[in-house]
Amino acid sequence: MHSDDVVIIGAGIGGLTLALALQRAGIGVAIYEQVSELTEVGAGLTVASNGTAVLQHLGLGPAMRQFAMVPQRGAIMHYSTGQVLVDIPRGDTQMKKYGSPYCQMHRADLQQALLKLILANDPGCIHLEHTFVDLSQTPSGVTAQFSNGHTANAGILVGCDGIKSTVRARLFGAEEPVFTGYVAWRGLVPMESLPDGLIDPDSAIFTGPGHFFTRYRVSAGRLLNYVATARTDEWADEGWAVPSTVAAVMQEFDAFHPDIKTIIAATPAEECFKWGIFDRPPLPAWTVGRATLLGDAAHPMTPFLGQGAVMALEDAMVFARAVQTANTTIDGLHDYEIARRARTAFVFEESRLSGEQLTSFNPDAYDSEVHRNEESLDLAAYNAVTVPIRPSA
Repeated sequence: MHSDDVVIIGAGIGGLTLALALQRAGIGVAIYEQVSELTEVGAGLTVASNGTAVLQHLGLGPAMRQFAMVPQRGAIMHYSTGQVLVDIPRGDTQMKKYGSPYCQMHRADLQQALLKLILANDPGCIHLEHTFVDLSQTPSGVTAQFSNGHTANAGILVGCDGIKSTVRARLFGAEEPVFTGYVAWRGLVPMESLPDGLIDPDSAIFTGPGHFFTRYRVSAGRLLNYVATARTDEWADEGWAVPSTVAAVMQEFDAFHPDIKTIIAATPAEECFKWGIFDRPPLPAWTVGRATLLGDAAHPMTPFLGQGAVMALEDAMVFARAVQTANTTIDGLHDYEIARRARTAFVFEESRLSGEQLTSFNPDAYDSEVHRNEESLDLAAYNAVTVPIRPSA
């Protein structure tokens, strides 16, 4: 394949991971992103073993050791008493079982690590301030069109442009994301502003009636990331990350354990945001000709299993392998979609169920029989680096 043979629309975690995987496979890439500066939206990110297997394979192991946290223990805890309802071994457990760790990290740290490796391979492959508007295809190629008048030709186009994907709309028609009935607040709290011993275990979810609260450390342990989620009937605010107030979060989670309220109260005012949680039903197909979708553009899902970003990492690795080894481009895109569609649809459904369980109005009944995670669902054992892509492989 010649230089820039894959055009990637979107420079989020999925698009950047895809770019690096393709570069390592000897395939040229060009990434087009609408923003003028790459600053990752969001804060904390859970990457279970099925995701870190991809990142390690792509050479991010040394960087992750500098910023990613490997919690020694996780737990599901009662919202008001703080009682441990489900104990979850972490630390070396996943490394021994799956060969790669369970990590928690800041999105911006991962983004910068990916960018460093991508630009070392090709300093000119990222094009900012390019808003994708349309595409056209011939039997031998695809052309991306941008609002600034620029066009880009390639053998393949991949929409990595998130839940509000324009590529998806151009391929399959406009369709609004669906509000799932949850609103979430996120905050980043400096660990130095919290009392010693408060964060024990070092990764935890507090489950309560119609609400749950998860918190864990990121950025080499300097910051505590939290997400506070509540069921609600509607979402009226414009935007996906709306500035909120600490007082609003305190009011919503007033019935929670004093430790939770201590964390919320310590949130810097500029680090408190809320967003509505949206998804879309799984598509029956992702690909039209030489154009396809990846990550949230293909299968946006709720975050309640901590697998949304990991699915994008898996997609990227399988895509690169499928295209590299296929007889034709079209065969490669077909193999990629077939290898990924059923798995991502399964995770979509299980994540929805997990959200219902975590916000159950009977948290006293929550136990290990109810709890679902990447291990109990056998998600963590999947290795996108080695999994057969074709039935005969």
